[in-house]
Formats: sequence, C-alpha cells, structure tokens
Amino acid sequence: MASNHPNGSEVGALRRRLVLEAPVASADGLGGTTQAFATIAALWARVEWLSGAEQWRRGRPEQSATHRVTLRWRAGVDAGQRLRDGDHLYDIRAVADPDGDRRRLVCLVRELGP
Repeated sequence: MASNHPNGSEVGALRRRLVLEAPVASADGLGGTTQAFATIAALWARVEWLSGAEQWRRGRPEQSATHRVTLRWRAGVDAGQRLRDGDHLYDIRAVADPDGDRRRLVCLVRELGP
C-alpha cells in the first residue's frame, strides 16, 4: 500500500535494522560516574546520507557525516540517545514527528563510527 506522505513511509522503505541505545550513568567507585549505553529496542529504519565534512581535531583530520533516519513512530526517542548499525554509531541530534500524526519519526544524526 502506497503512502500519502511525499517522503514515503512505506514499511518496505524501512530496510535497515538498527538498535536504539540510551545513556546510563553508573558509579565508578571513586565518587564519580561513568556512562555506558543500554539497548532499548531494535527498530527498522531508512538511513539517508545528508552531508559530510573533514575537520582538524588534535592535529589530525577527522571526518564527520550527518544522516536522516526515518522510523516508525514510537515514544521515548530523544536527542542524546544513539542508534547502532553493526559497527556504525549514530548520535541522535534532533527528533521530529514531521506530520504530527504519530506515524513516523525523523531523526537527524551524526555518525560516530566505525
């Protein structure tokens, strides 16, 4: 069944299986905390490359890429969480329900790895 949305939200377009992860702080035993990530859910998504750039950091070139990730709407997806696709990590920077109808979410992400 075709979608009425111009960007499309057909189930068949969501072909990548990503893992949603949320930060979890735990005591480090020295009075501070360490941050790890816990798996929240596995999701089907579409990942689209938006842009890339190279910048110098600590005297070395570093590449960065931004992507748009579209997935079925679900509560609790927020900036600060991340998406994992195998060895690739995507830091979620912004989340929107573009139509306001709770059918899909669009996440703007920055790739962290591999």
